[in-house]
Amino acid sequence: MRITITGRNIELTEGLKAAVEEKLSKLEKFFAPDTDVFVTLSVEKERQKIEVTIPIKGHVIRSEQSSNDMYVSIDLVEEVIERQLRKYRTKLASKKMNVADNFNEAFIDSDADEDEEIKIVRTKRFGMKPMYPEDACVQMELTGHDFFVFRNAETDEVNVVYKRKGNTFGLIEPEC
Repeated sequence: MRITITGRNIELTEGLKAAVEEKLSKLEKFFAPDTDVFVTLSVEKERQKIEVTIPIKGHVIRSEQSSNDMYVSIDLVEEVIERQLRKYRTKLASKKMNVADNFNEAFIDSDADEDEEIKIVRTKRFGMKPMYPEDACVQMELTGHDFFVFRNAETDEVNVVYKRKGNTFGLIEPEC
């Protein structure tokens, strides 16, 4: 794995770099040797944050963790990525995803856990009347959900609004 480390509002010491490389090297058993891993360390209002992004053929494996201590954040991010990989091993390695050559063969061939299968336990249907994104945010707040699917009155496309950290909102629009 090729690890690229950058820092925002933080001095990248040799100790920090070594800690990141040591922790993330545990993920080498999952990936092919030529896999790129992008790491960003940052400090925001006493929060020590690490973001790890691993692009693989049109897909992204990503985790972001923060705590009061950068070394704790580094430990957490490695655990989360490993858990994600183990959970979605069969989906990531399937022929449909076409990403199997990004992963170590031993990881792909190992037996999957019973808990790895994704199970949809509920299906919901509802009418989507056209509305503006701001109105969708209000509707989302009224329903108490973290996201809301709606038909955009301006574009007539299905969009999603969602809550973000810091009491802000995001909008997801389809790319044509």
